[in-house]
Amino acid sequence: MLVRPPAPSFTLFSSGALPTILVVVDAPTPSQIAAYLEPALKVEGASVAVLAQGDVSSFLPAGWTEHVLADESPPAFLRGVGVVFASGHFLPASSLAHTWAQALAARFVVAQHGLLTPFQPPLPPNAHALAFTEEDAVFWRTGRSDVTYDVVGSQMLWNASKRRAAQTEVSGQPVFLGQLHGAELARRTAARTAQRFCMSTGASYRPHPAEIDKLSRFQHERWRRAGIVVDDSKVPLRDLNRPVVSIFSTGVLEAAASGRPAWVTGANVPDWIHEFWARYSLREWGGEPTPAPVVPPVEPAKAIAASLARILEGTA
Repeated sequence: MLVRPPAPSFTLFSSGALPTILVVVDAPTPSQIAAYLEPALKVEGASVAVLAQGDVSSFLPAGWTEHVLADESPPAFLRGVGVVFASGHFLPASSLAHTWAQALAARFVVAQHGLLTPFQPPLPPNAHALAFTEEDAVFWRTGRSDVTYDVVGSQMLWNASKRRAAQTEVSGQPVFLGQLHGAELARRTAARTAQRFCMSTGASYRPHPAEIDKLSRFQHERWRRAGIVVDDSKVPLRDLNRPVVSIFSTGVLEAAASGRPAWVTGANVPDWIHEFWARYSLREWGGEPTPAPVVPPVEPAKAIAASLARILEGTA
């Protein structure tokens, strides 16, 4: 007998009676809050509503109102919303919000949350994209004439660059950032690359937090028996004062932004990996380390808030 998964449940909060911005939080994680809710709260004079899958109440300031959703139609108090701000339109909460945006004639704005690969879900029709770089914007909207964009930078890389002055001396063998969990790359390619690098350099292997499935844990144990150090200490990446290497992990660029030597490497990787390396100026192991990415003149969270404010002015 086929058992249907339970329907997703959503929570809806607002900071005022007639919100002008609806923020979507597909999962109540600190990174989602930092990427979407926090910039929206910086829009001067805007009232904000938050649609989330899961409880976001602990992330909200005091005094917000929780609303009960009667059905999947946008509640009447959202009639003044001019901007819906989300990570896309492919997860349950953002999909519902995209439907609401069409009903409310609101602009759907999507902020880049990580480095872009060819497997990135497509932007919604007529969306406005907030990209890290001009190169990312061009890549993201390839073949699309309906998508507009602003370049706002990456808050993650901005924060990493501010740690550069406090960075202590980097020493020791490299740390290889694991990506066995990724759907973008065949597991055998990710494992072969990691094993070759760690065996040839003495690097330790740092599993991605998502590497908790049976196959990944079996691979970790095989590597331990082969003499590879599997570092599951859970020390935050920002506190690792060692060189960093990976195939296409965001952590390589984050390490470079903070002033640590960082490289990429790959064993017979597909062509898109080489394009990815070129787009982000990632340097291969054996040469000069990856240069620190250019820091925009305006903090990305403030640039996002300014973009949202301009769009609101255009929809008023």
